[in-house]
Amino acid sequence: MHPSEMAGLFAAAVAGGGINAVAGGGTLVTFPTLLAFGTSSIVANATSTLALVIGTSGGIYGYRQHLRAVRPWLWRFVPISVLGGLVGSVLLTHTSNSTFSKLVPFLILFATLLFMAQGLMRRFAAPGPPPATARQPRIWAAILFQFFVSIYGGYFGAGIGILMLASLGFIGLRHIHEMNTLKTILGSLINLVAALWFIEAGLIHWPKAAIMTAGAVLGYFLGSHFSQRISQQSVRRIILVIGLGLSVWTFRQQFLR
Repeated sequence: MHPSEMAGLFAAAVAGGGINAVAGGGTLVTFPTLLAFGTSSIVANATSTLALVIGTSGGIYGYRQHLRAVRPWLWRFVPISVLGGLVGSVLLTHTSNSTFSKLVPFLILFATLLFMAQGLMRRFAAPGPPPATARQPRIWAAILFQFFVSIYGGYFGAGIGILMLASLGFIGLRHIHEMNTLKTILGSLINLVAALWFIEAGLIHWPKAAIMTAGAVLGYFLGSHFSQRISQQSVRRIILVIGLGLSVWTFRQQFLR
């Protein structure tokens, strides 16, 4: 790789890790950057997933004080998340580059629109004590919804955190830190399953993955360290601008060239 490519991938991973640590959506930076440096769509998605998964999993440590509170929900959501992540990653490996490339602009736009709704999701999930019980129909509906979120997460992944927050709010959870703890655990498992499948399928560009993993670790550290000094609303606006810009760029690349 040319030094400029190495620097670009490292910087994108730092940004992606930082965005994930603060608000989520780092894939919207790392994935298009890999595309810009000539990586095929499927390999770019797989490499980005692997590069970010370590930092995403490491986020659990930051929420460790809330693990006991969310533990009763894990047996409901972990199995379906693992299964959905596997299904999504398998679907990706059976999708041609040309087909997936045409889906990319829509996936990025979809994830960006989810970010636009993040403020609403945060207000809906206002801090408060979690319910002692939730109605069974809501729980089963949330589990089914989580399955489809997990499939999308294994296939592409950007924006799954917002979808999961919506689902957790639907079943009555209100404490945002506990919701984020559960969301982080489930997202880590989805990405881990997908990354392992991508490794087995030989879809990882290892030199690029190594550079981006180092950048992601740094980005997650910086994002976690400075997140309390950054307005969440400001971060969401930045991600929205980035996402809309990337949507326009990918639409132009795929349909106007």
